Amino acid sequence: MLNIEGLNVYYGAIHALKDIHLHVSEGEIVTLIGANGAGKSTLLRTLSGLIKPRTGIIHFQGMAVQGQSPRNITMKGLIHCPEGRRIFANMSVEENLELGGFLQRDQKELRSDIENVYSTFPILAERKKQMAGTLSGGEQQMLAIGRSLMARPKLLLLDEPSMGLAPLLVKEIFKVIQTINAAGTTVMLVEQNAHQALKIADRAYVLETGKVVIEGEASELADSDEIKLAYLGGHI
Repeated sequence: MLNIEGLNVYYGAIHALKDIHLHVSEGEIVTLIGANGAGKSTLLRTLSGLIKPRTGIIHFQGMAVQGQSPRNITMKGLIHCPEGRRIFANMSVEENLELGGFLQRDQKELRSDIENVYSTFPILAERKKQMAGTLSGGEQQMLAIGRSLMARPKLLLLDEPSMGLAPLLVKEIFKVIQTINAAGTTVMLVEQNAHQALKIADRAYVLETGKVVIEGEASELADSDEIKLAYLGGHI
């Protein structure tokens, strides 16, 4: 579904991503793990068109998308749920969802998509008229994911969905990611919580200072002494 070859991204003189090669197959959950500043979020922002790469190829479903506008990339079904939620705080829950479905011209289909989000996140149905900025952190994260689902993603890029959440909510969010994937959406997941990410992922890539340094089956990486020491607090 996604194939990246020789991707190089710069912030001015800073070489942020260095010759990245990776792929995501349809139906997978692939996670990117690494320390802060490793380039994980930069990679997602490049895939969604927010950052233009200097060199390299990004093929999505067989089409080159590098350098295209975020709108065009979104229309192809590559959807980015950004770090920090980025909800519209002064709009209601339902208005946020309606904005997420801006590509949908059929009002019945739009309504159906909103109801599907409510079935995935029942708490959002209870809060649908509430201003999004008054939601709890966990509810805001659910809204951010729900808004992304409104665009009917073929590949969903999730950036730090568990950040700042209580442990019980973290487990709930990871269960939802598995549910979304089981329903047919391929997922690329950026996570600081490597322990949980490796539990639900099929494969994983480890980034260090803008480079892929390790890749493999998630279960194998979870059992690796090197990974345990560097990212899992010495255990899993």
